[in-house]
Amino acid sequence: MQSTRLHLFSFALASLLSAASVHADDYREANLPVDPDVQALKQLEQSLAQGQMSQAESQLNALKQRLAGDTRLEQAQRQLSDGYLKQGEQAARQGDLAAAQQAAQQAQRLLPNNPKTAALQQSIEQAKAKQAAQLAAERQAAEQKAAAARAEQARQQQLAAQRQAAAAKAAQAKAEQQRLAAEAAAKAAAKPQAQLIDPRASQSRIALPMLDTQDRDALRALMDKAAADVVTFRCAVQVQVREAKDYPFVAALLSARVKKLDPAFKLQISQQLAADQEPNLQLSPQPKS
Repeated sequence: MQSTRLHLFSFALASLLSAASVHADDYREANLPVDPDVQALKQLEQSLAQGQMSQAESQLNALKQRLAGDTRLEQAQRQLSDGYLKQGEQAARQGDLAAAQQAAQQAQRLLPNNPKTAALQQSIEQAKAKQAAQLAAERQAAEQKAAAARAEQARQQQLAAQRQAAAAKAAQAKAEQQRLAAEAAAKAAAKPQAQLIDPRASQSRIALPMLDTQDRDALRALMDKAAADVVTFRCAVQVQVREAKDYPFVAALLSARVKKLDPAFKLQISQQLAADQEPNLQLSPQPKS
């Protein structure tokens, strides 16, 4: 019994001494001075882990001056090159080839023999070729669209010109029709109008019933119209009466009116007696000499 208690006491004392030793070691480690180079290396690792390439490169350049030939810097430089390559690959996937090219150049500068750099460059060149082909296709499509637009515009202009020409032609034809109609109307208005005779007939007979009824006013009115036809159509006149005494009176009336209308006109007038027929004038148009 006494031996057991002694053993337990010895074990407890040993445990306490061991714990005290551990705490003493922790205290000494916690209070040891920090190596600035080690701290700088840790900060470089943090910058690389967080993708802060510019900051990491500045830190690496500073460490190269302080730790020249340190193999740890070679690993950090390789990690920095790989970090730039990752940025370049991401930029290439997003289509930002300028940023991807810049990142590849930075990676090449840090680690010229890194095989990943050649792969990124090839990827960039392929993307550039694809972009160039796409731009060329878009340019060609735009040119085709512009050419189609120009062709359509030219077609519309041609149609407009054709419509304008057709309208002008129609207007010209209408104006010509109007001109011809006006000329026809003017000719019709200028064409001599017969009062009593048919100008196309070789002879027209005009009845003189007013001689039998002794209607002098009606006879004078008829002579006005007969004289107009005689002068206009250059008619020769034959007066047919029942009695010879009627001829001089009719001839005098007609001659006076012809003279008034055309003093230079030479009236050709003759008489014919026919007691059993109604008195009349026979007017025969003469051809112009």
